[in-house]
Amino acid sequence: MTAPRRVQQQPAYILHHARGSRGSKSRLAGLLRPFLPLKVSWVARSDLGTLTGAEAAGAPLGLRGDAMLSAFYVNELLLNFLHRHDPQPEIYELYKQVISILGSTSNIAVSLRSFELELLSLLGYAVNVEHESGTRQDLDPEQPYDYRVEQGPVPVDRAEGRLVFSGATLKSIQAHEFDDPSVLRAANRLLREVIAHHLGGKELKSRKVLMELHRGRIAPPDERKPESG
Repeated sequence: MTAPRRVQQQPAYILHHARGSRGSKSRLAGLLRPFLPLKVSWVARSDLGTLTGAEAAGAPLGLRGDAMLSAFYVNELLLNFLHRHDPQPEIYELYKQVISILGSTSNIAVSLRSFELELLSLLGYAVNVEHESGTRQDLDPEQPYDYRVEQGPVPVDRAEGRLVFSGATLKSIQAHEFDDPSVLRAANRLLREVIAHHLGGKELKSRKVLMELHRGRIAPPDERKPESG
């Protein structure tokens, strides 16, 4: 018989509600909630573990409005991309950083696009916005490229299309130059497509809420217009 695995005082965040912790009689009621840094202990005798203890490891983040909705979007991304029993310390640190930024920034879209790029890279799905597909040549700033998720930027002779971007725009996305509204809009369009591809087209509930209820606050105003292509 396999001995139980015991973990003590592990840094953690709750991405979703913890079963058995929501009742008023639970000794952990009010503690196991999203966006509160924790130290948790558990024992695992099978695929499922039993939580044996938890304590706050810091103050709760003051997330409200768009910042809270965006943080739930970040949580949903992780829930869909990560696998059980697959430690990802770099992603944990990235998550810790982005939810802290969301609690203090006035430019939520910039924080989300940077997070998405870093997350995809850490997952092994790095977005190629640096070299031409096939040739590995540096992108030409003046050349239009059709971005194909499984290949990368492919040179084309047209400037219009859902995922057609200039080399200059792709290089700016690579450099996270999101202070430029046109670059930020392009990054949003590109990353939405890339993420949907890797999730098999699954619609994220939190993203739908963000787009429908708070689109004008989180995305640049021009995003309210239908996109061509």
